[in-house]
Amino acid sequence: MRAVVVAFALAAASAAAGAELDRTPLAATTAQGDAVRLHPNGRWEFVDAEKAAQARELAAQYPENRVRPVDAQGGAFGIGRTIMPGDKDYNRGSLSGKGR
Repeated sequence: MRAVVVAFALAAASAAAGAELDRTPLAATTAQGDAVRLHPNGRWEFVDAEKAAQARELAAQYPENRVRPVDAQGGAFGIGRTIMPGDKDYNRGSLSGKGR
């Protein structure tokens, strides 16, 4: 009976702690003096809309920033590893040892 009470108390405490998470982004400044927002999940963004748009355009040029580009290999039916262009394992074949 004591174990049940302790388990219930721990569950209630963890639920209360989860409800208190603050997900408000922090205001920060880069070394160059640009104002940015730091999000709790590790992402950041420029406060200035023009700089944010420029950063999105620059990031869109890199294939690793696309969720699933047409040129990616693997990931059958959403399962398994998707190999992006530029990865060292891209276009290596089956690795079965044939033809080596």
